[in-house]
Amino acid sequence: MSQVKNYIYILLMLFSLSVSSQKSIDEDPEIQQNNINYRIEQSQVELEKYNYYDAQKNLDEALKLAEKSDNKRSIGIIYAIKGKLQLIIEEEDNAIKSLNKAIEMQRIIDDNKNLGKSYKIFGDVYLTKKDYHQALDSYTAAKSKFEEEGLDENLAEVLLCEGKTYMHLKNYGKARDIIEQALAQAKKGDYKKTQSDALINHGIIYNKLGDYEKALTFANEGLKIAKENHFKSILSQSFLVISNIYKAIENFKLSREYLYRHLKLSDSIRTLTRINSSKDQETQYLLNEANEKNIEIVEKLEKAEDDKNLGTLISILSVALITILSLLTLSLYKNNNIRLKTNNMLHKKNGELIIAKEKAELASKTKANFLSTVTHELRTPLYAVTGLSNMLLDENPRPEQVQHLKSLKFSGDYLLTFINDILQINKIEANKVDIEPESFNLKKKINNIVLALNNSAEDNNIKIHFEYDTDLPENFIADQLKISQILINLIGNSIKFTKDGDIWIRVYKIEEKNNFYTLRFEVEDNGIGISQEKQDNMFESFSQGSIQINRKYGGTGLGLSIVKGLIDILKGKIYVKSELEKGTTFYFEIPLEYTSIEEEKENKVAYFDGDASELDLTNVKILVVEDNKINQMITKKILTKMSLKCDIVDNGEEAVEMIKANKYDIILMDIHMPGISGMEATKRVRSFDKELTIFALTAVTIEDKMHEFDEAGFTDIIPKPFKQEEFEKKLYNALASNTDRSATA
Repeated sequence: MSQVKNYIYILLMLFSLSVSSQKSIDEDPEIQQNNINYRIEQSQVELEKYNYYDAQKNLDEALKLAEKSDNKRSIGIIYAIKGKLQLIIEEEDNAIKSLNKAIEMQRIIDDNKNLGKSYKIFGDVYLTKKDYHQALDSYTAAKSKFEEEGLDENLAEVLLCEGKTYMHLKNYGKARDIIEQALAQAKKGDYKKTQSDALINHGIIYNKLGDYEKALTFANEGLKIAKENHFKSILSQSFLVISNIYKAIENFKLSREYLYRHLKLSDSIRTLTRINSSKDQETQYLLNEANEKNIEIVEKLEKAEDDKNLGTLISILSVALITILSLLTLSLYKNNNIRLKTNNMLHKKNGELIIAKEKAELASKTKANFLSTVTHELRTPLYAVTGLSNMLLDENPRPEQVQHLKSLKFSGDYLLTFINDILQINKIEANKVDIEPESFNLKKKINNIVLALNNSAEDNNIKIHFEYDTDLPENFIADQLKISQILINLIGNSIKFTKDGDIWIRVYKIEEKNNFYTLRFEVEDNGIGISQEKQDNMFESFSQGSIQINRKYGGTGLGLSIVKGLIDILKGKIYVKSELEKGTTFYFEIPLEYTSIEEEKENKVAYFDGDASELDLTNVKILVVEDNKINQMITKKILTKMSLKCDIVDNGEEAVEMIKANKYDIILMDIHMPGISGMEATKRVRSFDKELTIFALTAVTIEDKMHEFDEAGFTDIIPKPFKQEEFEKKLYNALASNTDRSATA
């Protein structure tokens, strides 16, 4: 026992000597400052390596030493770096607290150099919190300090951050000017990291401004510097920026390639990060505190207990403490590994989803372009089908041929309707349908629709009932064309699937707020009804009833899909309730703005309502500009039937020369021709004749390129294939207008 006591005494003496020597070292100011500086430098090294826990540990050790010696300069620096670390691990509120402490210390001792750095980090915190104006104030304060102290590298960095803030505010002109200053400063001092970052951000700005060539030049230059100097985070950003630029210029292959590089490098950076959340760090600190408290308890027990009990108690506590710490450390290690694997898996899946999204967008765009091209091209031969069938029906065909020609005409009309529906769906899916609000009388509009569809209803022995809420005003501001399309589709559906029955159309108010009304429209019928199974997907494209119903009633299956798309555009909702053999009710709700003024939209060219025989057509000259021989023949035949004479040319250049050399009353101009297009030809004609009536004969839908036709100088548009009656009325109207103008002159 006495021998054990001697051993313990010797150990305590050695420990005492060790402590006293350590104490003398710790009390040396120079050694203390070197130790603090080493800890600070080491924390910044660990930050660069993404070892946030080790960085925090070094900062805590440095702070203890600095506070012990009341070293205010070091305390300010440590709190500033702590603020930077807390910003990185997304503890912005803690970062603000740390930075306030740093600034307080730095102001006391006039440490302007480090005060500027603290202001700069403050700006970064506010930028992360999206408080952009506060961020700009902090960056301005930092700039002032850096300029006073002649810290060019820090000045370049803060200028770059200021430029990035203006980018977030979408002030790209200001952002470009400031980042140019940062870039000049970085090049002057050869600060590679800031230079690379500034070039990448220049690429972002020029991409936003639409100058893709400059954007690529700057981004690739920044990428090159980042590669040469192994700036991994900037390199990752540069891949993403270049991917976005290639996406903007629709080079999807290169866009995906750079996106893949970005995701791959981002994943590798994340795997270097030793800490995945601030909670892990907090747990580690709690373990350290528990460890320190346990050591204190052991020390107290050592003083209180005798030698025998002391050895036994220390052994028991040591084993217990080691076991607990080992279990907690193992648990923490496993949790970190699980989180790291989960994060890696999520990032990988996220990358795959982004690439899949890019492919889906490309496929959707390709499909939209294909549909648009095909449907537009189909309209040109349809002009021949419908035109020739109309001509043959007007030329006294044999009785046995009449039915065949009517069938041909019906097929052409049906195909045209189908093509128009596809174009409409295509535009809705591509978000190319614009809302055009205007003042109109809602009650009058629905009455007109009912009158237009009444003949079809009578053919099926259907009576249409229209109920308009008596307390509801009649004049509203909305897109009346889209509301008409919705109602025509729904009422037309009811007529198609109802025989010997009734259709009820109701309009009433759901809600009123200020001048805005939410109205409910109902279209109810007592027709064949819809099964529950079909109701679930009836608003999808090409969704129809059973094959038997298809064969009996026809239809493309696009009407309800168009209705749903238009109602979504109008920010409304549509519902259906139906029961087989009892009927169907469609009801939709849309917001409309009330107005006391009714301003019905006038057509650009109204149909001619007078007597065509009163017009003097003897000296009327018409020029037909059309490259398709069949279309030339059909148009000439229609004009001959109207007792009008025409010249025909098949290209735009010749058309311009003919118009210069002759006086024409009307020009019928095709759009797509060899040589110059109809658009270009019309622009040339308008350079020397502003008054000439020029109609565009085009296979595109009117709303597709209406603004282009207006800019080119067309008087009006006649879409192919046109209805002969409409074509004749537009021509007679133009001739009547020309006659009135001549009389006035």
